[in-house]
Amino acid sequence: MKLSDFRYPLPRNLVAKYPATPRDNARLMVLNRADESIESMRFHEITRFFKKGDCLVVNETKVFPARLFGRKEKTNAKIEVFLLRELNKEENIWDVIVDPARKVRIGNKIFFDEGRLWCEVIDNTTSRGRTVRFNVTGDFFKIIERIGKMPLPYYIKRESTDKDKESYQTVFARSIGAVAAPTAGLHFTKRLLATLKRKGVKIVPVVLHVGLGSFRPVEVEDLTKHKMDSEYYEIPEGTVDAVNRTIDTKGNVFVVGTSTCRALESSVTTDGHLKSTLGWTDKFIFPPYDFKIADRLVTNFHMPESTLLMLASAFAGRDFMMKAYKRAIKEGYRFFSYGDAMLLM
Repeated sequence: MKLSDFRYPLPRNLVAKYPATPRDNARLMVLNRADESIESMRFHEITRFFKKGDCLVVNETKVFPARLFGRKEKTNAKIEVFLLRELNKEENIWDVIVDPARKVRIGNKIFFDEGRLWCEVIDNTTSRGRTVRFNVTGDFFKIIERIGKMPLPYYIKRESTDKDKESYQTVFARSIGAVAAPTAGLHFTKRLLATLKRKGVKIVPVVLHVGLGSFRPVEVEDLTKHKMDSEYYEIPEGTVDAVNRTIDTKGNVFVVGTSTCRALESSVTTDGHLKSTLGWTDKFIFPPYDFKIADRLVTNFHMPESTLLMLASAFAGRDFMMKAYKRAIKEGYRFFSYGDAMLLM
């Protein structure tokens, strides 16, 4: 398949700036691969598709307020530091993106929180990338929870607010490490999860810390030449046991989000079962692809030419997916991170 196969026109007004209230009142488009039928409903009605013995796999990654705004030493120039990943916990060393990058060089110090927190640039990584060391004493994540801003995607054309610290976080969020939310999970509520548990559905976690690679454009027409960013993931033994039991008893494994799906499909045994893993994955899923674990996929409406759209298209079929997107645009569905959802059956 080619990059241009995943291009589509989207009216700007369909990009959601805020989530649905309540979360599970977002619209849900259900795609049935067997007969290529499409049905529309509200997200909380998704429970009708589950039965006793099914399994729901969710991503427990937690987004941290990765955007810090500081001042450069001497010049007092305003600098944004976007935290990407922690490289060394003991020495408080991080990979970051700085803006404006032209003003930030090795040896520069940037001060935050009225000078109580600062970092020193110790290396250049890319044109905008830097490696920095923070002068942290105490729990760094507690500090940035107080002074940082949530890293809303660039296509949400507004500044983040304190409300986003809750709304841009799933109800499953436990493990700090993501700079972007696993957005399919944003539609779930505690009430909806309680309903699923009463039906006998097993709800189990994985962790995949979503990075900025989710938004990085694919720059090659030949998809076989695209390289994904590596992201850290964990699949615990309890999840392995539940998923494999569901497979063996012919239940359905419902997977929430492309990040969860990538984690699962990165850790498959030769006989088509799941195995426990802790490590990094750069798995790129695009059509055609034979999914080993996921029977059902919950996902959002994704950006044109994105790797997320490619994974969803690999699951539903590219032509069927493009047909559904055309209908979603016509019917005014809301797109991207704070938008509506799809269930791919």
